Amino acid sequence: MTPRDPSLNERLQTGFLGVIAFGLLLALLVQAQFILVCLVFAIIIFSLTSDAISAFARLKVPNWLATTLALIAIAIGLLWAATTVVAQVNQVLSIALSYADRAQAVLERLSQRWGPNVQSAINTFLGSVDVAGWMRSAASQASNLVSASVLILTFVGFMFSERIWFPIKIERLTKDPQHASQVLGTVHTIMRRVNRYLVVKAGISAVTATLIWLLFRFFGLELAVAVAMLTFILNFIPTLGSIIATVITVAIVLAQTGDPTTTLIIGSVVMVIHFVIGNIFDPMLLGQTLRLSSFGIILSLALWGAVWGIAGTFLAVPIMVAVMIVCAQIPWLRPVAIMLSQEGIPEAEPRNSLRG
Repeated sequence: MTPRDPSLNERLQTGFLGVIAFGLLLALLVQAQFILVCLVFAIIIFSLTSDAISAFARLKVPNWLATTLALIAIAIGLLWAATTVVAQVNQVLSIALSYADRAQAVLERLSQRWGPNVQSAINTFLGSVDVAGWMRSAASQASNLVSASVLILTFVGFMFSERIWFPIKIERLTKDPQHASQVLGTVHTIMRRVNRYLVVKAGISAVTATLIWLLFRFFGLELAVAVAMLTFILNFIPTLGSIIATVITVAIVLAQTGDPTTTLIIGSVVMVIHFVIGNIFDPMLLGQTLRLSSFGIILSLALWGAVWGIAGTFLAVPIMVAVMIVCAQIPWLRPVAIMLSQEGIPEAEPRNSLRG
């Protein structure tokens, strides 16, 4: 009987332990979803406001004053955003039932022109749609925004209190000033690229939402603010966000007007807005900020959407950018960064890679 190779046993054991560790990590991500999602949003907000605090510091503003003003601004912004979203959701829910009945009547009229088979298919689809369940889910998600805002604000406050000690902790953790400088450089690169992406994306989303709002106001439609806000939020989901926003917008227009011709005109204008901004201005303004491949973005959307739901789709791109930059700095993980990058160049070749 041939003795088994010890190295093979070691590799198999390492592989099994890796699978078990991955399963435990995935279970932790799912079970601690609310806390972890709030933590990631807090890190993003902290990253966005750290540059502003540094700018104030260069103007000789005391650090404690700049930090306090930043926390006050963050608190006001988070609570305003949460209350605004809740108010818009309540407004939509208050008139959703009447729109649902109107939309069902319009679809039934249209289905009569298309024949009995299409009419039967539409009736089956309408019967499977649980409008009341969707409304309860939307109300529940909206009510969680306030508690999430409080938790995010708490995380951000503690991050600001530890801000000045972070470089010292990294240096003591690595026990090598040069290695600590490389780690801090990687962190700053992630912050810079994610911040630029979010700022540019926010500007693009604001322009898109404004155009949708003007379109609704021009045709005298209701829910202009709610649809514009939904468009702004969904625009942060790459590729799929604009498609979902367009479908929802067309459905709302059809439910309000009951006129297929008007719906087709408005829907065409909405599609042109999303196409022009998403395929011309978005790539032109973002440029080489992301450097993520389309496959990497879709993979990230699928992964984090499955783990964290809707919140995961919003965080998919920033997380993938961070993963790609970190992998690019570690020699044995650099092939992963190359596969995730758009042109096989995740960033400029580093002079000194992080030790893996």
